[in-house]
Amino acid sequence: MAPYDSDSSGAENNDFTETNVLLGYASAEANGEEISRLGGRPDWLDTDKPPSASLARCRVCKDLMVLLLQLNAELPDRFPGHERRLYVFTCRRKTCRRKDGCIRAIRGVRVSADAPASNAGKVAKQQNQEEELTKPKAASQGLGEALFGVKPAAGTSNVSRANPFAISSSGPAVTSTNPFAPRQSSPPAPSPPLSQPSTQSHASQEAAKDLPKSFADALNLNKPDLVYGPPFPPEPWPKESAQPAAYPVRWLADAEYETLDPTPLPAAATTTTTAMDIDAGEVSGSGGGKEDKEVFESSMDSTFQKFADRVGQNPEQCIRYEFAGQPLLYSKGDAVGKALHAAAEKVAVGKGMPRCGNCGAGRVFEMQLMPHAIEELEIEEDGLDGMDWGTIIVGVCESDCQQRGFAVGEAGYLEEWAGVQWEELTVKR
Repeated sequence: MAPYDSDSSGAENNDFTETNVLLGYASAEANGEEISRLGGRPDWLDTDKPPSASLARCRVCKDLMVLLLQLNAELPDRFPGHERRLYVFTCRRKTCRRKDGCIRAIRGVRVSADAPASNAGKVAKQQNQEEELTKPKAASQGLGEALFGVKPAAGTSNVSRANPFAISSSGPAVTSTNPFAPRQSSPPAPSPPLSQPSTQSHASQEAAKDLPKSFADALNLNKPDLVYGPPFPPEPWPKESAQPAAYPVRWLADAEYETLDPTPLPAAATTTTTAMDIDAGEVSGSGGGKEDKEVFESSMDSTFQKFADRVGQNPEQCIRYEFAGQPLLYSKGDAVGKALHAAAEKVAVGKGMPRCGNCGAGRVFEMQLMPHAIEELEIEEDGLDGMDWGTIIVGVCESDCQQRGFAVGEAGYLEEWAGVQWEELTVKR
């Protein structure tokens, strides 16, 4: 995998270049767009069956969050028959900013009954795997069956240039007999007495403990984020009057592929430290370190400079979209930047985007919110104490899996990875 860097996505030196990155621009007029927008209230795939409100609660204060983005993310070339939407929420409380869980992302997906057999088969296979995992294990089952009975869904590799901002041409989901409807299960077999555990089962557990850690990790053994079984009862949404005030609606009606001019990016700047003597009014580059001096550290991050230069060529972009592409990093120095680079350069195991907690597949970059979106969302608000993130990177399941317990034709919702890079505070005292 190529490194997550702002020089990616096909830009060629000294040539006007159209990249694979689709830029979305906001406007007050819908111009025919019905789904993709900033702000407002979320429109769910099935208006009568919204997801659990718990998916949109701040992990810090537990309050309901407000919508930043709703995106029509259908990719017919990559996932034919999948109706897809992405939602990004944020907490309104200022005290929650810069804390993990104050911004969350949700992927909604509905696989139509007339989708290609390969896609419908993935849903069926996933449901069959769930049933097998919840069945009592026979005493004669060996370690090999326990380890290799379930395989993670295979990912995809080809990059699609389908326009996710285009008005959805898919009509209502086709209704048909559901071959994957839950069957009435027979009563489970009685458990053995606690005083007489299965010797073979105990041996299997001991053998699993003896496996090398990297091998066990590769098989996703004992992963706390892999949850099987029926979904929890959904939390109902409160009335709109009881929800936090929504941001104004700004439609993502205009989109175009990013075009870069031939101006080369400036050379990476080095880190400099400047000390200013307030009493004498002199500036020195020696970094005196006296107690009566106020020291201003100016660290010119080359990654941020590339971010600013790239965005400066299309300053009104609100989102960048490239499924399985590479995000434009705001910084390499924060936790998100370090993790993505560590994974891309294979210098650390387990870094980067976490695997899908629903099916165990890997996650890939899909889109990111850009700073101009803040200006559009806060256009009606007074003051300067607004949102202060630099970019929000959304990573999704590479297999576009369906929520467990949901069948073909039903809309399911899963939380995806949201990596937030905050504005850097560079002034120190």
